Amino acid sequence: MTYHLPAGRTAHGPYVVDVTPRTAGWGFSALRVLNLPPGGTHTFDSDDSEWIVLPLSGGCTVATAGDSGRDTFELIGRHSVFGGVSDFAYVPRDARTTVTSAAGGRFALTGARCTRRLPARYGPASSVPVELRGTGNCSRQVNNFGAAGVFECDRLIAVEVITPGGNWSSFPPHKHDEHRPGEESVLEEIYYFEFAGHDGVPGLGYQRASPSGQGRGTDVLAEVRDGDVVLIPDGWHGPSMAVPGHHMYYLNVMAGPDAERAWLIRDHPDHAWIRGTWPERPVDPRLPLYTAPERSA
Repeated sequence: MTYHLPAGRTAHGPYVVDVTPRTAGWGFSALRVLNLPPGGTHTFDSDDSEWIVLPLSGGCTVATAGDSGRDTFELIGRHSVFGGVSDFAYVPRDARTTVTSAAGGRFALTGARCTRRLPARYGPASSVPVELRGTGNCSRQVNNFGAAGVFECDRLIAVEVITPGGNWSSFPPHKHDEHRPGEESVLEEIYYFEFAGHDGVPGLGYQRASPSGQGRGTDVLAEVRDGDVVLIPDGWHGPSMAVPGHHMYYLNVMAGPDAERAWLIRDHPDHAWIRGTWPERPVDPRLPLYTAPERSA
C-alpha cells in the first residue's frame, strides 16, 4: 500500500482528489477535492456517508435533497486557505447534493461512512474556533470547524492546520490506532496539503509517520507539495514540517469504528516531553494568520 499520494494520483472524474474507504483500504474516512470553473456545477450522492462541503478557494451554493426535503446554503468561502476561515455546509447520508459556483473555485468534500442521518446544516465562519497550539517553532494554527465537541456529526472529524514556514506541527508524534477508553480512540486519518508560494516559487514540506506496532506498520517519510495526500491508517504520525519561507496548510479528515466520536491521542513516549517546554516559550508572532469573523448581531 502506498500512503503518500502525489497530486493527481487519486484524480477521478470531476475530482482532483478522490480518496474513498475502498481505495484507502479502510472502513470510514473519505476526501474529495472538486475544482469548478465559473458557472460550474457538480451533483453527487452521499450514499452511506456524511459530508462537509468546505470551500478552499471561492464560494458556492450547496443544495441538498433527501427524505426530509430540500435545503440550500450559500457559502461565502474565501480567497485561499491562507486568507481566512470559511463557512461550510453539512450534507447527510442518503441525499443528493449539487454544488454550484458562479465565480468558480476549489472545494473539499470531507466524508465518513456513518449510520445516523443528521439534518443538513450551515456552519458559519464566525462559529469556527481558531486555536493556537504549541509554542516556539512548534506553533501552529488549528481551525476546528468539524472537531468533535464543536460541530455535530455521526463519525466525521475534520480540522484545518496552518504551520508557518520553518515550523513543525503534528508534534510530538502521536497516534490513535488502539481503543483505550478515555485515553485513545481508533481513527483513520487523511492529510491533504497546500502551500503558500513565494515570488512564484511553489512551497513544499515533509510528512513523517512511523510504525506503532499496530495495524499495517505504516512507515512514511514524504516530500509533500500542493495537492498531495498522505494516508494514516495507524502508527505514530508527525512531524509535519514546513520549509522556511512557505506556510503549510493541511486538511485533516478522521473517522473510525469507536462508538464515541472523540479525538483521543497518545504521544510518542520518546518525544512527549516537548509539551512541557511550551509554557516557557512564546507563540510564534506570525500567528494567528487570521481569526474567525465576528458574529453578526
